[in-house]
Amino acid sequence: MHHDFIEINPDWVNYLISNARVLKDFCFWNLALFLQSKNPNVPDIPNKLIKPATRNGLNKQRIQFWDVVIEELGTVNCIYTGQKLTKGNYAVEHFIPYSFVSHDLIWNLIPADKSFNSSKSNKLPLLDKYFEPFYSLQKNAYEIIRRKSPNNKLLEDYLTILHIEQISLNQDKFKEIIQPLISIASNNGFEFMK
Repeated sequence: MHHDFIEINPDWVNYLISNARVLKDFCFWNLALFLQSKNPNVPDIPNKLIKPATRNGLNKQRIQFWDVVIEELGTVNCIYTGQKLTKGNYAVEHFIPYSFVSHDLIWNLIPADKSFNSSKSNKLPLLDKYFEPFYSLQKNAYEIIRRKSPNNKLLEDYLTILHIEQISLNQDKFKEIIQPLISIASNNGFEFMK
């Protein structure tokens, strides 16, 4: 005999109805863990499956990190345009697009020319051209924040890629993290900047 339904014990019906959200979340969580284990090079699969309704602003990263760095240095140059950026006159930009990494961790954020930031959109930076200036800006910023504000919670964002606390960012290690992400994003259809 062929059945196309599941028969549930009536004693369980109320329990299942009242806990449907928890059961659904449990299923999604285990699906996300399974997908992440089978796709270790794709970052943050759970947040790609279920994006938050609204994205967080980047004010915390601007005020607590990049404003402090720019105040210390006076200005920084936009790595894309060479434009001098001053406190309050820049956009906080994702080096690897947010739509790929699904996070706002400080190691992937840099100040950029406001007009360039909007035109870059979801494009990938060319590593041959932009990695060195990106790394130099990140290294300077990391060292300044460690010195001026060693308890700054945003420094913990670097632990997600370095796995240990270090006195300074190692260029080769940083590139070993960034390069595969750019390649995977490209393989998934993200275009490079012209």
